[in-house]
Amino acid sequence: MYVIMVYDAAPKRGVKLLKFLRKHLMWIQNSVFEGEVTNSQLSVIIKGVKDIINSEYDSIIYYTFDSQKYTARNVLGVERNETDSFI
Repeated sequence: MYVIMVYDAAPKRGVKLLKFLRKHLMWIQNSVFEGEVTNSQLSVIIKGVKDIINSEYDSIIYYTFDSQKYTARNVLGVERNETDSFI
């Protein structure tokens, strides 16, 4: 499945989220991540995020899609992080 995840967290937890999510998804822009994951990988990500955030103050929003082919990604302005994984 394809996942887009965004967060709004206190600065200290935001840094922890950034480091954690960069291990699992592509860092797109500030607090935005996306990538192809399995159900079990998504479970690991969600558990890790829950362990980091304070659910009374922080907010995580994630969208799941059956496939990336049903999404259209458009950028206006500067592309912060290329999503092409071709080396």
